[in-house]
Formats: sequence, C-alpha cells, structure tokens
Amino acid sequence: MDIGYKIKQLRLKKGLTLEELASRCELTKGFLSQMERNLTSPSIATLYDILEALGTTLGEFFKEEKEEKAVFHREDFFVDERDGYTLSWIVPNSQKNEMEPVLIEIQPGMKTFDVNPNDGEEFGYVLEGRVTLVNGDKEYGIKKGETFYLNGKSSHYIRNDRKTAAKILWISTPPLF
Repeated sequence: MDIGYKIKQLRLKKGLTLEELASRCELTKGFLSQMERNLTSPSIATLYDILEALGTTLGEFFKEEKEEKAVFHREDFFVDERDGYTLSWIVPNSQKNEMEPVLIEIQPGMKTFDVNPNDGEEFGYVLEGRVTLVNGDKEYGIKKGETFYLNGKSSHYIRNDRKTAAKILWISTPPLF
C-alpha cells in the first residue's frame, strides 16, 4: 500500500492544504510533504493523529476493497464431471453471492442429482436438447429455448430421456450447487 499517496488523496478530498493538515496534526508541513512523497514514514501514533485529522480511522485507512470481477471467461469456470452429467460453475466462488448460475450438460439417458427441499428459488433455461423436470410427483417436458422457474419446496431433478446431450443454464438463489 502506498501510504503517502493515500494520505495525500484523503487530504485533497477534504480540501486541505499541507499547511492546514500540519496545523491540525501538530506536525511540520515539510514532514507531511516528505511523507506524501514516501520519503519518510510516520510512526503508528503519528499516522493515527493524521488520520484522525482527516476524519478516518486506521481500520478504514487500511481496509482494501477488492475490485469485484464482472466478466468471466471459460478458463475461469470450474468444471466437475460427475456420473452422467457435467456441472460447470460459470461464476467462480458464487457461493458467496445471492445467486449461483451453473451450466449443466446431461448425457443421454442420465439425470442430475436430487435437489433436496430448500427455501430457495431456481430458474433454468434449456440451451440444447430436451429434458424432463421432475418436481416432487410432477413431470414437465422442457425443450430448447424454454425455461422453468420453481421454489425449492419439493425435491427435484432434471432427466434427459433423449439420445443426445442436453445443456441447461440453471440459476439458484441462494446458492445450492
């Protein structure tokens, strides 16, 4: 972390000159100038005084916010090949998010795992093929270009009764895969 640069940015944001900040912290203008240019480093006590004069705390000052990634590429995906289907997490670490999108490719004559009853909601879009959604004791045929939306109150899974693979974009909230 570039402490000097960050202090200078806070000072400028507050509209303070070096002289004004120096006066508030009981430091010299020269010391602050050297510190902002990383020619010297403040002690913890001095840094605390400077940050207090700038209206922030040590915790806030050192808190680094990671830039959230917005675009994901194929090489970012995590792929898990299971018996009869492939599950691809297309947004890595989405378990920490409100929703979790996955791409599922189901081989002919196979099915996904059973999703146990839960308090969430799920949405699916059939990208390729034709599948059967088994939700509790009901079955729904869904073909390419069609969607499903359900709450998780019943156990459910998707089955592929066809002779070609099927691909589904499946989004759940909260994450459950």
